[in-house]
Amino acid sequence: MNVKKLTLSALLIAVGTMSAHLVYIPVGVAKCFPIQHAINVITAVMLGPMYGLANAFLISLLRNMLGTGSLLAFPGSMFGALLAGIVFKMTQRKSWAALGEVVGTGLLGGIAAYPIAKYLIGKEVAVFFFVIPFLVSTLGGSLIGYMVLNLFEKSGILKGPMIQKDKQVI
Repeated sequence: MNVKKLTLSALLIAVGTMSAHLVYIPVGVAKCFPIQHAINVITAVMLGPMYGLANAFLISLLRNMLGTGSLLAFPGSMFGALLAGIVFKMTQRKSWAALGEVVGTGLLGGIAAYPIAKYLIGKEVAVFFFVIPFLVSTLGGSLIGYMVLNLFEKSGILKGPMIQKDKQVI
């Protein structure tokens, strides 16, 4: 285990969990959370897809335990985090990681939220009901994450040993 990666992961989970009550967009039973999407992009680039998926799951779990999230936080973050990490690993481009987050959360997560809303929460919604709100949330958050990564790159943080460099296959 890489202590630096675990430490950064824990810091990002803490930021994601603690900022959940400050900035979210209520959309019916969903609480769209742009900071989560920024964290997903940052984690994808700096730590890789598996950390991204784990961080998204843990932030969603903690938000639900603390009452600042809904069950829709899981598909609304995990698909984007994983896809952003996979796309970055394949392309090594921050912009593609941000696009992976948008597609993963906005489209895949938005559609995956339907059965959760219908069967677990008991809300009758259309299959694509969450796609637009998730897209709005992830577009803003992914852009923020991309800009933060650019700042990290200019300051030299992305050249350090913490960025994902292992050739581990998913």
